[in-house]
Amino acid sequence: MSNSRLLWSSMTVTAALMLSACGQSSNEAADTNADAPAAETAGKTIRIATEGAYPPFNYTNADGTLAGFDIDVANALCDQMQAKCEIVAQDWDGIIPGLLAQKYDAVIAGMSITPERQEKVDFSEPYFANTMVWLTDSAGGFDPMSIKDLTLGGQRSTTPGAYLQDNYEGKDGNTVQLYDNYDNAYLDLKSGRSDAVLAEKVSAKAWLTDNAEGFGIVGDEIDNNDNIAIAVRKDDALKADFDKALSEIRSNGELARLEQANFGQ
Repeated sequence: MSNSRLLWSSMTVTAALMLSACGQSSNEAADTNADAPAAETAGKTIRIATEGAYPPFNYTNADGTLAGFDIDVANALCDQMQAKCEIVAQDWDGIIPGLLAQKYDAVIAGMSITPERQEKVDFSEPYFANTMVWLTDSAGGFDPMSIKDLTLGGQRSTTPGAYLQDNYEGKDGNTVQLYDNYDNAYLDLKSGRSDAVLAEKVSAKAWLTDNAEGFGIVGDEIDNNDNIAIAVRKDDALKADFDKALSEIRSNGELARLEQANFGQ
């Protein structure tokens, strides 16, 4: 086209063909890039922390390996981003401080989005929505509509734990006992040292698979708009990469498949 000796008609035809080809190439590139991993994550190692003590979201097997829904989601996201996952266990109380200290790049640990946490970290789009339930001795006569003079258990630094403190701590003779993890909360319930545990529905149902005799969920589910997401450091570009990968595994059905595999119906 830059040759001035070309006839105008040839130039016009050539220009049209080139514009058409350019438009096609741009569209093809856009289609190709729609499923391409972000350049920042492809081939990189992403360090991810989880708790390892919150089944079925995350737990530690007898051989020390980590498993559960969060681990499956983390691996699916890393596969989508063509990155390598390096998943480590971290005690719950130290999991955000560890992220801020750059011990790892992200937290995938059944973590709920809360205003307090949003002051410290950024969250991806949610990958799961929770409800809370009361778990109690089936023969204990616990009435969620009339909670008085009882000991109520939960896990500290969780949305159910905060709900217990806000609504029952020091009120109507109730005592709130918060634990490092749900396993210890359930142990005290089973031994009779507490009257009920408020927990996420998925966690409670997982515990009941081996403890259904004598225990059960009482009352209606409590929907407190509890959305679970991935935490990253403030203004970290990794958030956009996770959001894109989450959208893709949601669209292709992989996220639903992992929910089914870990939670059942």
